[in-house]
Amino acid sequence: MFVVDTNVLIYAADEDSAFHACCYDLLQEWRRQVSAWFTTWGIFYEFLRVSTHPRVFRTPWSAAQAWSFVEAVLASPGFGILTATERHAAVAAEVIKDVPHLSGNLMHDAQTAVLMREHGIKRIYTRDTDFHRFPFVDPVDPVA
Repeated sequence: MFVVDTNVLIYAADEDSAFHACCYDLLQEWRRQVSAWFTTWGIFYEFLRVSTHPRVFRTPWSAAQAWSFVEAVLASPGFGILTATERHAAVAAEVIKDVPHLSGNLMHDAQTAVLMREHGIKRIYTRDTDFHRFPFVDPVDPVA
């Protein structure tokens, strides 16, 4: 079980990226597997924001193109969306207590880390080094 972060999805989608081939191939492999893998709605919306943004994505997609990408991921047999449970507030409180200096943009990553902890998932495929700040998360750089 693992989570896929926004940047891996972006690289898989962005044919202009130096990391496209690696991330695209991994995503296609994951889409064929029946074993569990996840992302969050927050990660999907961040993907939609970046992939349609003309100053962020080299060749921005339309919202319909970006949503088609999301739908393809959603249709994968082993794929699931991590959502908050009744334990979410308690787990968030633990993370905020255990991980000092959470603030600003790190809060988006914290939300993902909280959901991972809540569901007992440790591994995340990401190029975002901020996930190393969460001692209960095992970040894997798919390009390294």
